[in-house]
Amino acid sequence: MAELKQLTFREFVTLQRGFDLPKKNIKAGVYPVVGSTSVIGYHAEFKANPPGVVIGRSGSLGSVLYISDKYWPHNTSLWVTDFKGNIPRYVYYFLQTLELQRYDSGAAVPTLNRNHLDSLELRIHDLSTQHKIATILNNYDDIIENNTRRIKILEDMAGTIYREWFVEFRFPGHENVKMVESELGLIPKGWEVKGLGNLCKIVPGYAFKSKDWQDTGVGVIKIKDIKSDNTVDVHNTDCVSPEILSPKLDKYRLTNGDFLIAMTGATAGKVGRLRTKTTMMLNQRVAKLNPINIYRDYIWCKISLEETQDAFYRLADGAAQPNMSGSQLENYKIVCPPPSICNHFSSTVGNMLLLSDNLMLRNDNLRKTRDVLLPKLISGELDVSTLDIGTDLYRSQEGEKFYAT
Repeated sequence: MAELKQLTFREFVTLQRGFDLPKKNIKAGVYPVVGSTSVIGYHAEFKANPPGVVIGRSGSLGSVLYISDKYWPHNTSLWVTDFKGNIPRYVYYFLQTLELQRYDSGAAVPTLNRNHLDSLELRIHDLSTQHKIATILNNYDDIIENNTRRIKILEDMAGTIYREWFVEFRFPGHENVKMVESELGLIPKGWEVKGLGNLCKIVPGYAFKSKDWQDTGVGVIKIKDIKSDNTVDVHNTDCVSPEILSPKLDKYRLTNGDFLIAMTGATAGKVGRLRTKTTMMLNQRVAKLNPINIYRDYIWCKISLEETQDAFYRLADGAAQPNMSGSQLENYKIVCPPPSICNHFSSTVGNMLLLSDNLMLRNDNLRKTRDVLLPKLISGELDVSTLDIGTDLYRSQEGEKFYAT
């Protein structure tokens, strides 16, 4: 088994606080501005050369990002200025195992102070094993990234076809159909305007009690789990005990492919498509939309449009906090094409959306496997030092140091 070298954090890498850049000073460009959890914009200038490893410093602590391009580390982050000869990808994976949020030194705003990390005792692999660990874990990330690109292409294709057929009304055979007036403007003759509730059943979530919540158990989807990219985060949910799930709660049980919508708060109107084979439950302030099967693909493409979600948000009538009711959603007017058109649409885009769902599930499994392997590889519990793994991808980084420009 490979021996791990003991050293302090300051001997492992050097961190530096990022650079101030108010939003008003960002000039449109190609260089990513890296904040505490993600890329927050693109600027005309950069401060650091790749490869980069960036940690959330303020607000959201401990998030670790790997950057492959020239970039601007924002003042809400810490970035590695010296890898001390270690493999940057290995550093990226290693830092994810330290649970850096434990080192919060802020009062009102969570803050990570790099000086509190310097004396941490670490156990580090030799460079050859660092290469191998980085290669193994990066292979998972590469597949996930490729799948994510494919998902985006598939969903863009489906969206483009939807707009062509149901926004521009250039559906197959449109040349022979007369346009007529409706309460939503001109629509093809034979089409109708109906409330959303005529095409799908809307099921509000269940009000779990405060005593029901626990750290592990059955995941419950809340409004925080519905993301701006029309996905549902199933990895960071709050949980309830399986023991409280009686048959009377079955209608709040979620299944793979369900359409969800946030009903309250700043994200009211945002929708997400659930992709998981794990049992999940639906919390209050989130609703499930169960479309009539023939309209399923049509409804998803309709509600996933940004302009539709903006319209949903305008339905929310809360004064202090936006709040949308189930009846408001049911009465929201949409154009209803004939079943024959919806059937044709599903035969055109259905496989695209199905493949997108399957790729999402595949990514979910890949992430789970990677996340199980990560701590075992970094801790040395899984020894890969003797494995014959090609590591050419990382050899050019060995021993290099990266500094601000």
